[in-house]
Amino acid sequence: MAFPSLRPSSRSFDAGDYPIKTYKTQNGSEVRILYGNRRTNMKMALSYENITDAQAELFLDHYDEMKGTFTTFAIASQLQNVAAKTGWEGSHDAIGAGASGNAYRYEGPPQVQQVRSGISTVTVNLIGVL
Repeated sequence: MAFPSLRPSSRSFDAGDYPIKTYKTQNGSEVRILYGNRRTNMKMALSYENITDAQAELFLDHYDEMKGTFTTFAIASQLQNVAAKTGWEGSHDAIGAGASGNAYRYEGPPQVQQVRSGISTVTVNLIGVL
């Protein structure tokens, strides 16, 4: 099962950082070592407001299929203009993860808030992985 291809109402993205280790010497100077050439710990929060409960269930089903936070998955890898990246007008690799730009895992379970009967808002927090 693919990540639901609904357009998010809002998105926040944390670009993460490169793996760096900082050491302080005895005289107080700083030495920094770069341990990789790709950013790690990227985070994306997606909110889907006022969707049907059946659409909200797609996120819960996908979370179960991914064994919660265990399995990684792609977001709109074949079509750059759909799913979680819709509405972003910059380069799609900029808000991607990993070498292919699409590997994510859940940071926690999707949060579902019922707005009214049959209508819910879902918030999904993802972590980019290499």
